Amino acid sequence: MYRKQHQRGPQIPLEEFYMAFGGRLSKANRWVQLADMIPWEEVEERYAEQFKSPVGNPAYSVRVAFGALIIKEKLKITDEETVEQIRENPYLQYFIGYKEYSDKPPFNSSTMVYFRLRLPSEVLKEINALIIERAQREIREADKKGEEGSDKKSADEPKEPPANSGNLLMDATCIPEDIRYPHDVTLLDEARQKTEMIIDTMYEKAAPRAAKPRTYRKSARKAFLRFIKNKKRNTRDFRKALKQQTQYVARNLRTIEELAKETGLGMLSRKQYHDLLVISEVVRQQKEMLACNTRSTPGKLMSIWKPHVRAIARGKAKAMYEYGPKISLSLVDGFARVDRLSWDNYNEVDDLKRVVEEYKARYGFYPEVVCADKIYRSRDNLGYCKDHGIRLSGPKLGRPHLDPKAKRATTRLEQKDERMRIPIEGKIGEGKRCYTLDRLYTKLKETSETSIMISFIVMNLAKITRDRARSPFFVLYQAAIYLYQKCLDVLAGTPTSLSLGFFHGLPLAGQKAA
Repeated sequence: MYRKQHQRGPQIPLEEFYMAFGGRLSKANRWVQLADMIPWEEVEERYAEQFKSPVGNPAYSVRVAFGALIIKEKLKITDEETVEQIRENPYLQYFIGYKEYSDKPPFNSSTMVYFRLRLPSEVLKEINALIIERAQREIREADKKGEEGSDKKSADEPKEPPANSGNLLMDATCIPEDIRYPHDVTLLDEARQKTEMIIDTMYEKAAPRAAKPRTYRKSARKAFLRFIKNKKRNTRDFRKALKQQTQYVARNLRTIEELAKETGLGMLSRKQYHDLLVISEVVRQQKEMLACNTRSTPGKLMSIWKPHVRAIARGKAKAMYEYGPKISLSLVDGFARVDRLSWDNYNEVDDLKRVVEEYKARYGFYPEVVCADKIYRSRDNLGYCKDHGIRLSGPKLGRPHLDPKAKRATTRLEQKDERMRIPIEGKIGEGKRCYTLDRLYTKLKETSETSIMISFIVMNLAKITRDRARSPFFVLYQAAIYLYQKCLDVLAGTPTSLSLGFFHGLPLAGQKAA
């Protein structure tokens, strides 16, 4: 069950946060400011929907669950380190909704897995949209105030229908999973070892038998090592080793089936039963590929522990394939959205129409320019963009211009569109360099999807923080907070001194903040 927070909100005022060792929290702290950017009430509504039963122990609040995931992603640390950082830092405890500082661990590190399961990718996609809409609303309100101060328009003036406006940036990438490089012979050797352990478990708990079923584990291991250590192996050696290991695993599966007739599969653990189902599919695929003399098959399994991982053909310089989910991104005003997340390989060219229509439903007009890779420039997409007055970046189809002036103008426009597409490439690089998108260490399919969505939420929050830091009004707000804290120290009788060094970074009139 889930118990919603009290009426006054999911967090107490900053001044009421009790510090056991004295002192007070600063409003200028990054975690305090980050807490103000998140619409906790809307997030709590979507979080509470995951709990269907009205009875049971109350779950952790949304501040604890969602806040802990943000802390882990922002600091790029493990689940265990996240618990320790929260226990040691009062600002992090305020961020996750605590009313006072506590030296006790907030929860067990294994609870982070349940936090990720309770916040699926669909819910996090809605939360990301709420954060973006809230930030864009603040930008529009600031622009309206500026327009009213400079040039007030008449209220009776008729409003023109909105034309195409804005830039939509699109791209796709693969998020690699933390798995061993998939090799068919190595995968079969791992499957053989797991089936041998299952046979041992079933034999020990079965009725006394005359003799233990033979598994030929020593011969199979020697054959595997002989193939792996051979540095000059050819296709014939590969097929021979593949056939041998497949036969060993298939024999073990038949033995397990015979034992199951007597004892059943109830003595197996949940993990062993999961492995048994996956290994059966691995053997079926390997037999099919051996019969067809091929090395690929639809839905080929790459890992026993992570059967949801597939090979994504990317054609990069370092490798032809990457192993993990593929995502389609769109970038508007610097805010990133995950439009599609799939574990199967797909062609991102089919996403353009849907993403553009979502842009139209969100803002009320179509984008002026769509900046995307050449793969998006199919005839169908080009015709769609032409019908709606949208310019799709890239060279035009057909023969080049013979007029030098027209050719130079077209080249300049293509270069401009290519420069406009740089931010989405940088956003992908930011996620893989500064956050956890370089490698997913979560084990479940659902938790991996949650980790990806949390990464983009944190990146959007960081973008809002940077925009506020560049605003002159925000810098003056920071100065007011600094003076307010100093006044509180003076009233409390705490020795303090006013340092003008804080104001050296303030921008002068007409300048941007550093």
